Amino acid sequence: MINTDGGFEQMARTGRPKLEDSRSHKISVRFSDEQLARLEAYCEKFQLNKAQVLMKGFEELERQAEADQGK
Repeated sequence: MINTDGGFEQMARTGRPKLEDSRSHKISVRFSDEQLARLEAYCEKFQLNKAQVLMKGFEELERQAEADQGK
């Protein structure tokens, strides 16, 4: 875009805003048919996506490990 003094002006970026804690790492997991069906049923029941469910599960495992270490 050209501004009034003849110079070029950058256009504002569009799209999703950047997260404060950017999730730039991607992993892949293999599930059996039964495990995938159970995961998808859980996601649908609680209106979460697969990544949210897996991250919450990992956070819970970390909490349990910390509690076990405190014993």
